[in-house]
Amino acid sequence: IATPSIIHCRTAEEAASAAPSIGFPVVVKLHSETITHKSDVGGVKLNLHSPEQVRDAFLEIQQAVEKEDFFGVTVQPMLDTTDAFEIIIGSSLDAQFGPVILFGLGGTFVEVFGDSSIALPPLNSNLAHIMMKNTKIYKALKGVRGRKPADIAAIEKLIVNFSHLVMDKWMFIKEVEINPLLATHDSVIALDARVILHDSNQMEVDDDEISTQIIRPAIRPYPAQYEQHWLSKKGRVLLIRAIMPEDEPLVVDFHKRISEESVYTRWMSNMKYDERASHSRLIRVCHVDYDRDIALVALDEESCAGKNNCKLVAAGRLTKVHGKNVAEFSVLVEDEWQGEGVGGKLLLELIKHGEADGLDGIEGIVLPTNRAMIHVAEKMGFESVYDKELNVVKQYFSYKETVPKNCTETKDDYQLRRFTCPTNI
Repeated sequence: IATPSIIHCRTAEEAASAAPSIGFPVVVKLHSETITHKSDVGGVKLNLHSPEQVRDAFLEIQQAVEKEDFFGVTVQPMLDTTDAFEIIIGSSLDAQFGPVILFGLGGTFVEVFGDSSIALPPLNSNLAHIMMKNTKIYKALKGVRGRKPADIAAIEKLIVNFSHLVMDKWMFIKEVEINPLLATHDSVIALDARVILHDSNQMEVDDDEISTQIIRPAIRPYPAQYEQHWLSKKGRVLLIRAIMPEDEPLVVDFHKRISEESVYTRWMSNMKYDERASHSRLIRVCHVDYDRDIALVALDEESCAGKNNCKLVAAGRLTKVHGKNVAEFSVLVEDEWQGEGVGGKLLLELIKHGEADGLDGIEGIVLPTNRAMIHVAEKMGFESVYDKELNVVKQYFSYKETVPKNCTETKDDYQLRRFTCPTNI
């Protein structure tokens, strides 16, 4: 989030000396740790053209506030706002939903016009765009009465980045507001901002106790911890990460390259391409509630290098079973990439996620003919049971398995539990 050059000055002489280095005209603003709305107390002086005016502005601001509220001033360049739009973006806490993002018309008349929309973080570009469209200022941002349109794409990106800031620091930030945010046809820059933190006593509690002290976000943030590069058995590099809503076109292309045999092995039916790649279905596939599901994708790193047409070659998912502390796994690998260990790698990451999420176990159902998946799962500790009536193999991995008597527990190469027992047991 871009900001102008700012110099903090504690005396009038410091401010007068700093202004020429920034370049006239300049703006002088109150610097205070107790007053957040500077304009309300006469704490903003605009369009100053000389060191004398800067010095006078410093003294006027100093006299306008109490001594304990005055920490000096900031000097920054006076930007040309002729064709610019003033907008606001902020976040505050809701009693039920935790952090809530606000976007709308900014400036000094925010409360007067009340033109804003709200959304729950984290946001992606599509959600950010919808949020913008729900305001009246959006029509002006597209260009009105000879004004050039603002850089809509840059504003979308900024909203997404801001939502990530809120999600990354939710345990510290109580409120944050950027106002005004100056948007033009070629830039978006923050002119002023305020951040209110939670009480330090609340922030110092253990992670297990935070939920009782601070309201958590309603939506679990994007699990960036799963992003990693991995080398397949054939030496090809894959980027493994959690799925994103923006991945829908990649998933559509992925299904074009899946053979009928792989489709039948995965869904135990001949699900047609039009059904698998339909928008109504992929909305549910790509928009994941990370509290309930985790979906991982593997991307061919070579296809992503310097391009926007990354190739998705495999996907794995863990879905919690309603009413049980168990999740069901599924893995699908493009035919060309089968036999390179990709399916096993995704399954391993799903197992690790289940353990971190406190699950009791993971289960899955595969066809008896899917020997590769059965072998990979058994290698990682799954128990396989053939159901003759349904003609399927049911697989189960337990996190709660106790150490058998006279046996010792170790971790294998996959960092999964293994037991070493005497031969006579």
